[in-house]
Amino acid sequence: MTTQLSPSRGAPPGDGGTGAPPRGRRTLAARENRAGLAFVSPTLVVVLVVVVVPIAWTVLLAFQRSRLVDIHDGGLFGDWTLRNFTQVFSSSGFWSSLVTTLVYAVGGTVGSIGLGLVAALALRRPFRGLGLLRGAMLLPYVAPVVAVTFVWEIMLSPEFGVVNAWGRSLFGWDRPMDFLGRREATLSLLGLDVPVPVALLTVIAFETWRYFPFAFLFLLARLQAVPPSLEEAAMVDGATLTQRFRHILLPQLWPVIALLAVLRFIMTFNKFDDVYLLTGGGAGTDVAAVRVFNFLTARFDVGAAAAQALVLAVLLAVLLGVFGRFVAARHQEEEGR
Repeated sequence: MTTQLSPSRGAPPGDGGTGAPPRGRRTLAARENRAGLAFVSPTLVVVLVVVVVPIAWTVLLAFQRSRLVDIHDGGLFGDWTLRNFTQVFSSSGFWSSLVTTLVYAVGGTVGSIGLGLVAALALRRPFRGLGLLRGAMLLPYVAPVVAVTFVWEIMLSPEFGVVNAWGRSLFGWDRPMDFLGRREATLSLLGLDVPVPVALLTVIAFETWRYFPFAFLFLLARLQAVPPSLEEAAMVDGATLTQRFRHILLPQLWPVIALLAVLRFIMTFNKFDDVYLLTGGGAGTDVAAVRVFNFLTARFDVGAAAAQALVLAVLLAVLLGVFGRFVAARHQEEEGR
């Protein structure tokens, strides 16, 4: 009598008792993987060409002696040197430009989020004309930057600007103020003479006005998702308007505010066009992006410009890491309450 060995009990049919998936199932999984790779490949190519290759080339140029006039003759790997970083760190105005950039980035970020929060709180309840007013809030953000900077230059002009005209008629200014061309003014406060960076505060005000709709959209969407019953219950318990905002709305908005702070800080830290169109980087507004542009166009030093851009990228990464740890600690504290 011959005994036939049967497949192990419990094994799926078609696997020969080895536990491997059937051939048809393997073929289907392979087709799905190939299809997924085909869909992702265009995005990978775009990211590689637009992001990875320029970043890698910038890193290579930062360690090479390269100038704009002879960059086409140089190879991919030229003369390696650290002179670019020495030139950047020892150049006059580098550290002051970093301070200016930080002040500009922090001021623009806080101002745009704060103004966006005020606008979102004011326009979250329905009333007649709400849609039109919400649409008008987006005009500073969607308008061309060249057009809005030109309007601000005319508006703040010391010769025929409307701001100086109002200042002379309403506040009794004895002479017009050059908001975009004056580096510093002295303000008497409590018997002390306090220096005020006029041009820098002006570009921060422009940054706040132009980009508060970005924060307004995010914050308004989150406010509309807050259940009205929470505020109604707080009102029944006798909570004031400030208490309702602090204990009900602000905890709901905190994750969105943290995200907006990261996004706006990155955007403002790297901002170039607004400052360059308003002041050209003069009058104490020499932010880092304008300085990199001047290294490239005025000195034709590609290596030094790439080195400074790399230093700024590392500094921005460090600042974002510190902010990320702060946000994570704050989030854990909120969850522990």
